[in-house]
Amino acid sequence: GKTNRDIADILGMSHRTVNKHLEHIFEKLGVETRAAAAALASRSIHG
Repeated sequence: GKTNRDIADILGMSHRTVNKHLEHIFEKLGVETRAAAAALASRSIHG
């Protein structure tokens, strides 16, 4: 996967902005890591 800095470069924004967006996403999903968010998404898709 891509780092937060890589994502920021692609989107043309600060890596801190990417970090903050991810914090909000993780909070809404009730997870603490990108891996946990991916696992949650996988379970949601595959049952």
